[in-house]
Amino acid sequence: MGATEASAGGSGQMVTTFVTFGLVILIFYFLIIRPQNKKQKDAKKMIEALKKGDKVVSIGGIHGTVVSVKEQSTVVKVDDNTKLEFSKSAISSVVSEGKA
Repeated sequence: MGATEASAGGSGQMVTTFVTFGLVILIFYFLIIRPQNKKQKDAKKMIEALKKGDKVVSIGGIHGTVVSVKEQSTVVKVDDNTKLEFSKSAISSVVSEGKA
């Protein structure tokens, strides 16, 4: 009789362990993975929406105005006679009119 009671208690601990492990995975998903996926989706949308005249900031901190948008790159005017070609993934953000 004592052996069956001990094994029943052990399976209860196992269930508790699995439930705790499942909760940790859910917390990890909602606090880390889901926000990261949303951020990547928003960045992709921003890059796809780039157009001539947008004021942008590169990942290196260079500010400029988009002159042309190609399939994989963007040409950005940073000074009167200076244009730089960036990979689209190097564009960090589009800046509103008042900030640039």
